[in-house]
Amino acid sequence: MNNHLLFDFTVDKAAKTVFITREFDAELDLVWDAFTKAEILDQWGAPAPMRCQTKYMNFEVGGRRFYAMIGPDGQERWSVQEFTSITPKTNFKMYNAFADKDQNRELPGSEWDYNFSEQNGITTVSITIFNESFERMEKLLEGFRIGFTMTLTNLENLLVTLSQK
Repeated sequence: MNNHLLFDFTVDKAAKTVFITREFDAELDLVWDAFTKAEILDQWGAPAPMRCQTKYMNFEVGGRRFYAMIGPDGQERWSVQEFTSITPKTNFKMYNAFADKDQNRELPGSEWDYNFSEQNGITTVSITIFNESFERMEKLLEGFRIGFTMTLTNLENLLVTLSQK
C-alpha cells in the first residue's frame, strides 16, 4: 500500500464549492467501476457504522441512482443522483439531492463533477461539488468532511482487496 497518496479537501465558501482530490493505488478501470457500479458502491459508500444500499442505479445520461445510507438502528437517509454527463473512464457529472423513501427530493441539492486520470498505476479522482445554497453547504460541511473522508478510506481498503483478485 502506498502511504504517500494525495488527499486534499478544500472549501471555497464564497463560490459555494467543495474541491476534493484523492489518489488511489489502483488501475483506472477499477476505480471507475468503484464509482459507477452499484454493487461496488454499496461496499464502500457510507461511513461506518452506516452501510450503503442502492435500490436502483441506471448509469447513463438522464439515468438515476436511488440509494440509502442506513444506520445501525435501521434509520434510512435516502438520496437521488441524476447523471447529467458521462465520458467513460474520464468524467461524469450528476445532480445529487436528499430525498424521502418515495424519491421526493429535498431541494436545494448539489452538482457533482468527477474527473478521473491515471499515471503509473495511481488513479486520481478530482471531485468538484457546487452547492446551490450556501446555508445547505454550511449546515452539512463538517459532517460531510468527516463522513466523505471515511468513505474514501473504505474505498482505498476495498481497492486493495479487489486488486488482489
